[in-house]
Amino acid sequence: MMRKLILSALLGLTLLCGTGCLLPMYSGDPVKRNQQLLYTSENLRQIQDEWERLWLLDQPNHMSPNRRHGGII
Repeated sequence: MMRKLILSALLGLTLLCGTGCLLPMYSGDPVKRNQQLLYTSENLRQIQDEWERLWLLDQPNHMSPNRRHGGII
């Protein structure tokens, strides 16, 4: 009984983690698949922007060798 429970749990875990291999991640329709791929790539691009904002990498660099005038001319 315990062996069947462990095997069924392992099979369920394999099916859940195997999305994209056993179960297709994107649609079979080329138009819909293209739209899904665009949404996925746009989300990945926004992750990088959020990471830079979190670590304050999107701020101006004040240690640059070029001097910039900060006031109104």
